Amino acid sequence: MDENLRREIILENYQNPINREIIKDNRYIKVNSNNESCIDNIDLFILIENNKIRDIKFDGEACAISTASTSLMIKSLIDKSLDEVKDICENFTKMINGDSKYEISGELLSFNEIYKQANRKHCAILPWLGIKKAIEEYKNQNNTD
Repeated sequence: MDENLRREIILENYQNPINREIIKDNRYIKVNSNNESCIDNIDLFILIENNKIRDIKFDGEACAISTASTSLMIKSLIDKSLDEVKDICENFTKMINGDSKYEISGELLSFNEIYKQANRKHCAILPWLGIKKAIEEYKNQNNTD
């Protein structure tokens, strides 16, 4: 992906992230992801129904990389089955860690060189860790694997 396009996508999703709002609905699973070494502190609100992510909202304070990653994650995971979400998460993590064997497309590719900046990798992966927590909580609540 062209470096200018990469910057444009990240900046747009930082300045105008989708689904930034607090949800007070007990159907949503709320998880927190934070980075103890910086300001990144994101609350995710995830609605999972019938093993499918139906909605994701978020709120909190975070750097441009974490906020953009959260926004792009939301765009890529809504209406996906938990199996699809698991695959996307695994491939995104591989990409963030510099593995050359991953299957990611679209705007998520704007993070394909973040591994070159070790201190930014955790910023990019932070919301994805929250999704993993939410899925585990959902599975525990519903006794599924």
